[in-house]
Amino acid sequence: MNTLTTVLGYPRIGPRRELKHALETYWRTGDQDALEATGRRLREETWQQLQGLDSVPGNTFSYYDQMLDHVQLFGLTPARFRQLGLSPLDTYFAMARGRDDVAPLELTKWFDTNYHYLVPELDGTTTFGLEPEKLLGELAEARALGVELRPVLIGPLTFLLLSKATTPDLNVLTLLEPLLDQYVELLAVLDQAGASWVQLDEPALAQDRTPAELDALLRAYDRLTAAPDRPNLLVATYFGDPGGALPVLAATAIEALAVDLVSAPGLVRRIAELPSLRRKTVYAGVVDGRNVWRTRLGDAVSTCTDLRAVVGRLGISTSCSLLHVPYDLEVEDELDPAVGDRLAFARQKVDEVVLLGRAINEDYGVLVDLERVKRRLPNESDLLRDQAVRERVAGVRPEDRQRVPYEERRTAQQALGLPALATTTIGSFPQTADVRRIRTDLRAGRITRPEHDERLRTEIRRAIELQEELGLDVLVHGEPERNDMVQYFAERLDGFATTRLGWVQSYGSRCVRPPILHGDVSRPGPITVGWTSYAQSLTDRPVKGMLTGPVTILAWSFVRDDQPLATTADQVALALRDEVADLVTAGSRVVQVDEPALRELLPLREADRKAYLDWSVGAFRLATGGAPAAVQVHTHLCYSEFGAVITGIDGLDADVTTIEAARSRMEVLGDLGSIGFRRGVGPGVYDIHSPRVPSTDEVRALIRAALAVVPADRLWINPDCGLKTRDWPEVRDSLRNLVSATREVRATLG
Repeated sequence: MNTLTTVLGYPRIGPRRELKHALETYWRTGDQDALEATGRRLREETWQQLQGLDSVPGNTFSYYDQMLDHVQLFGLTPARFRQLGLSPLDTYFAMARGRDDVAPLELTKWFDTNYHYLVPELDGTTTFGLEPEKLLGELAEARALGVELRPVLIGPLTFLLLSKATTPDLNVLTLLEPLLDQYVELLAVLDQAGASWVQLDEPALAQDRTPAELDALLRAYDRLTAAPDRPNLLVATYFGDPGGALPVLAATAIEALAVDLVSAPGLVRRIAELPSLRRKTVYAGVVDGRNVWRTRLGDAVSTCTDLRAVVGRLGISTSCSLLHVPYDLEVEDELDPAVGDRLAFARQKVDEVVLLGRAINEDYGVLVDLERVKRRLPNESDLLRDQAVRERVAGVRPEDRQRVPYEERRTAQQALGLPALATTTIGSFPQTADVRRIRTDLRAGRITRPEHDERLRTEIRRAIELQEELGLDVLVHGEPERNDMVQYFAERLDGFATTRLGWVQSYGSRCVRPPILHGDVSRPGPITVGWTSYAQSLTDRPVKGMLTGPVTILAWSFVRDDQPLATTADQVALALRDEVADLVTAGSRVVQVDEPALRELLPLREADRKAYLDWSVGAFRLATGGAPAAVQVHTHLCYSEFGAVITGIDGLDADVTTIEAARSRMEVLGDLGSIGFRRGVGPGVYDIHSPRVPSTDEVRALIRAALAVVPADRLWINPDCGLKTRDWPEVRDSLRNLVSATREVRATLG
């Protein structure tokens, strides 16, 4: 039988962020017709682009998030949103963004990626329903275009394991049977609608799973495959080796299994040891869905040939959804060909899947040779190598990663004169259209560099004046010069390339352009010193120097795969160490090195975590280890479950750690208390990813909750994250309430 081809998902924000702009217009104007027209056009364009595949995934489009879609699909909208009396679409966005005094669902990272999902809420009274209109509408929409879709759903086990129990001690797996009732009904509905296949995504199987969870997996798929009216089932595991779940799934009656052979190439051997897979279709995920390097076609063909010999039928696919890579390399006309020739974005990866299918079905030797001539393969291109950088990394000593003990630093930093419950913000201030236009006008030649700089200085003055007016204790310059916290540094470091339209969705309408780290990293000259020094000249209060940490720069870039991440992290850390030294020389008394992605890169398997934390924490300490005792080093982490890296957070040895905490209602404080965290900490009291302005009462309650765990002289009061996505009126009102609540609590401390 011929080898089949597919991808597990596709980007949905639009090649030029069309959905982002339509969403933000809808949130301002309420023009639902325009939003839905944009959605239809993007879906149609995607389906047409995937027509060369044997199977086209459906239900990968979302107006905000696929997990949030499933909240509505299974009738799980919490009562506080139903009581608002909004339309279904506005209720959906209220869950994502909050509304008036109603807090949104919690937002956190999708496994070890930079994508964020909305966390479903479950409790002891949870009941499920079924609202399949979105799914059925897309099937009909595609069929009218002559396209048959394979609907993609989050699998039942992953959905439950990623949900949050809001009732104490609730085991979410106790809800498996009633949830499966809805899946069985949904499969029957999809079968009736003509869907011949359904894909069920179970990425949670790449994590360590208990025997009870594996038993639940077996019960779930035995139940689903026994359903009398259902399409064929493809279960997709990705982001790693499914471990003990592989033989469990193999033993069920599912028709097909997709495995990630990029992150777990050893699965070919394990699959060969499972005779039951000789009766199933197995999709080989040999095209990387998370990085942008071209597939080594010869190696992929060899892997697929080996797998074809031990399974019932071979399929070829991406390792995971292409949601995590940009749309199209062909529009990047400014990339150095030496870099561009080694890359493949989503459209090119679809072409690779199709090409590999032809290679297996026809004469793979001829096709691979043809591709080899057409473009150089990744392993045949010379990477940028800098011997001086390599020698510097090799010469790093253990003492380079150490500062003097914290108590000595704390004494030295008393010269800053900060009060108990010191207030600050995380770094950025609103990136308004006017701010973005300053950078655009410079690139277009409409203004000169001196004019550009003066306009940015005006924005910095505005930010400093507002912070002084409100009474914040440690200020920031607002970062008006920065397009993105990683891209800004990548554009000024050797070893990186940046794209023009390489947008990737982070959450909702928020998109980033991950840089491409393709060679050895070094810093040609100071990056932030001029802007920070200018801001400090405007005030007597300390202004933080603001840097992005080495782990986050790696996590939010597409990183070379020819050397260990630890080596690349140390290269970036040494460049940042030079920047810290220059900031200190210029007079900075507080320097913040942000590491919001520390949790994100944590390996999904427990056995791999210690090695990761050793090198990631070591890279941060290398970047900050040269700071004098009197310089207060801050770090910031956001939007992750922090318990798994709490010892790593402690190991960073920052003087102050600010952490997202508002949406989770200070949950992280329990983790900090469990390890006896003894340095400064600022759990966020203002959720900046919602347009809501937190009231003084709300902020005061969060401060008091934090004081139950953290002494006042070590507790900082700050927002959850930077303020670039908010507007000035929101920021002014929210920070005013933050400062007011802090002063009220401070006055009660005695």
